[in-house]
Amino acid sequence: MRQWLPPSSQTAPGRQVLHSAASQTLAGMVHRLGDNGFAPGLLQDLEPVLPAASWSVYRTGHRCKPTLFMSASRGVPDTTQDCWWAYLSGPYRSDRTWGRSFDEAPFAQPETRLCHVTATEVEGEHRARVYEAHGVAERVSVVEYESDGSVFAVNFYRHQHQRAFSDRQIAAFESVAPVLLALTRKHILLSHACAPSSPMLWLEGPGGSPLAPGHDQPGPHAAPALPAADAALGPLAADALPALRMRLMRLQAELTDRELDVCARLLQGMTHEGIASDLGLSVPTVKTYRNRAFARLGIHFRNELFARVLGG
Repeated sequence: MRQWLPPSSQTAPGRQVLHSAASQTLAGMVHRLGDNGFAPGLLQDLEPVLPAASWSVYRTGHRCKPTLFMSASRGVPDTTQDCWWAYLSGPYRSDRTWGRSFDEAPFAQPETRLCHVTATEVEGEHRARVYEAHGVAERVSVVEYESDGSVFAVNFYRHQHQRAFSDRQIAAFESVAPVLLALTRKHILLSHACAPSSPMLWLEGPGGSPLAPGHDQPGPHAAPALPAADAALGPLAADALPALRMRLMRLQAELTDRELDVCARLLQGMTHEGIASDLGLSVPTVKTYRNRAFARLGIHFRNELFARVLGG
């Protein structure tokens, strides 16, 4: 795994920051800003620079609610959202692919870095559930470490059928990465302004609470507000238990109250131990309710629960 700083705004002697392919890539991105085709179109625009098969934009960390802002694939079946639910089913809690633990003290100021990791460098559960299960072999990211310790990441993935990213391709990506990060953030803001009920966004204010419409932004790196109706359905919001129970009931009306209690908390990312403590039950009892609920829903794993309830 590699991690390094992007180039400064001043061109070093003998270093050409933007070559023609990169310039065309950035032009295409600018033209797509705010459009529905931005996510799939960006992969096409970036292909001369970095031929990735899929990409995603998300925020993750222990001090925020994990949030998938957008994703798309090109030339392969789009399993990016399946990867996200698999990531939320456990691996995100111990994700060290950013070169530091989420438990470490946050940076005093936001900092931008580039990251490169291959599937073989990813730890066991994370590698098995996200990378190997979906044919992902490599990731290159431009990352902003935010002042609360969370990570805002723009990620590009090579799949197993593709050749490994070359040093030249990674260097070309490096030249556009800071601008790409800024354009992605701008697109999120524009998309929200044009379509405030868009289901692709789950955006939060300080401490993970939803921002109400018209709420003042706390800083340049804060997410825009969601309308209250959409915020209530945010997949991991602390106050979303009633909404999650309602979604579960719509999927399977035969779920009991305790089965709904357990599944709703699983969807919030809680462990079996945490659910047991919250509901005053033993861990084996929690697992029994989970197994009964999964049987009624026709699923076997937590990531399937995420996909069934939150993927629609």
